[in-house]
Amino acid sequence: MVIQVLMAVGVVVLALPALVLGGSRLNRRGPRSLRTPGGTTSEFVVVLVGRVLGLLLILVLSTLVLVATIGALVKDLHDLPSLVYVAFVLDLLLAALVVLTSGAPRRTRTRRRGTPARR
Repeated sequence: MVIQVLMAVGVVVLALPALVLGGSRLNRRGPRSLRTPGGTTSEFVVVLVGRVLGLLLILVLSTLVLVATIGALVKDLHDLPSLVYVAFVLDLLLAALVVLTSGAPRRTRTRRRGTPARR
């Protein structure tokens, strides 16, 4: 029972915020983005489709784990199918990948004040 609660908490604490963070960063422009003046549109579409499929996989795995663990807690079951544990580990790994690759928002550089006295 404790493991089921920890699994549900792990999904809520790590996977769902990663899903929100990844969804908000889908179409961002940044230093890692392929949407550069020299980049082609097909490269950007491939990366965008990969990000969307990854987020959909996280959503499906999170739903599976949450439904299985909460259902087992309600029905007072002590055994879960082993595939739920595999889905939980895969969900946490994908969520960690999304969180680590999204990166923090970059601060805009402040422009140095140039005084004519230094010239």
